[in-house]
Amino acid sequence: MGKVRVTGRGRRWLEHGHPWLYANDVESEESEPGSLVRVEAPDARVLGHGLYSAGSKIRVRMVSRGPREPDSTLWAERAARAVGRRRLHGFLEPRAACRLIAGDADGFPGWIVDRYADALIVQSGTQAGDRLRDEWLALVERELGLPITVVIDRSESAVRRFEGLAARTEVLRGAPPASLEIEEDGLRYAVDVVGGHKTGHYLDQRDNRKLAARHALGARVLDVFSYDGLFGIRAALAGARSVLCLDQSEPALERARENAARNGVADRVTTERVDALRDLRERSKTDQRYELVIVDPPAFAKNKAELEGAERGYRELNLRALRLTEPGGLLVSASCSYAVRPELYVEWLARAAGDAGREAWLEALTGASLDHPHLVTLPESAYLKCAFLRVGGAA
Repeated sequence: MGKVRVTGRGRRWLEHGHPWLYANDVESEESEPGSLVRVEAPDARVLGHGLYSAGSKIRVRMVSRGPREPDSTLWAERAARAVGRRRLHGFLEPRAACRLIAGDADGFPGWIVDRYADALIVQSGTQAGDRLRDEWLALVERELGLPITVVIDRSESAVRRFEGLAARTEVLRGAPPASLEIEEDGLRYAVDVVGGHKTGHYLDQRDNRKLAARHALGARVLDVFSYDGLFGIRAALAGARSVLCLDQSEPALERARENAARNGVADRVTTERVDALRDLRERSKTDQRYELVIVDPPAFAKNKAELEGAERGYRELNLRALRLTEPGGLLVSASCSYAVRPELYVEWLARAAGDAGREAWLEALTGASLDHPHLVTLPESAYLKCAFLRVGGAA
């Protein structure tokens, strides 16, 4: 087994519980890319074991603590724990979708598995995830115990380049369908598991869609960055008077229209292909107002170096959204930028409210749905913030 010896600072960092060891905290290293390594303190005391990534800024992702070497049962136990949690939360219905394995938060560093009915989509972002893919996948399937006819490796994320890995798309089993129909608590929608965003869909917003829909009865709804329209369609199912979905992708809007028809609400859901920020800027100058406004943009900050630009973007977006929200209405504002901490996002929303001249009350600040667990020693796993703001009149 290879070994990595850390600096004094690295030892303190790991002892505080964070599972990632960074390259600048490594004193020496001897191992093969993607392999299990022994992690030693400067005095050679064994701190634990982790998966090694040669050349990556995140050099080791810890999988155990203490001197005892992990045995062959480690991954089986973690697969059982992860799948068991999804079963406990009711995510394993026959036509349901959920995240089965949420990377480091489930103890599988840099490795994700999403289930869409009888299809599994795998994403690896690390050298170890590539190396151990087949072993891990077999364990997850065994614990799942449901028929799986399609398995696709969509390891396409840009983070792979930081590990020296090329993007990869590979059908591992079956023939991928043009679309899969998913059922989610009374909502039906189609997923493109080959070409759709992420692994095909934004599974992390499941609970937030339901929470937003509680405020939809009789409302005019504006769903911005709507993708396939599920925030808006869920609102329509809950009794919204009208829903307008805005997105710049025509294929996504086509799926939104199909999903609206699939759920019997096509008469109350309309779509427009627009540049969202530009459209909101112009729309806010009109007398159009909505009782429920949802803004769920792509990440404005991929790392801490981009925070300044992200602040400008989020404040501008939410300024326009606040002005479009009817007094007494609700703004649902999301950020999936992991570098933006929740308290910072609320601060930016407060500044946007001040810029808009509107009062706003934070009724809830949520995260991702329960199939996307937050490992408390890994702040990066709490990437999604979703603020529910009750909007008043002029401040």
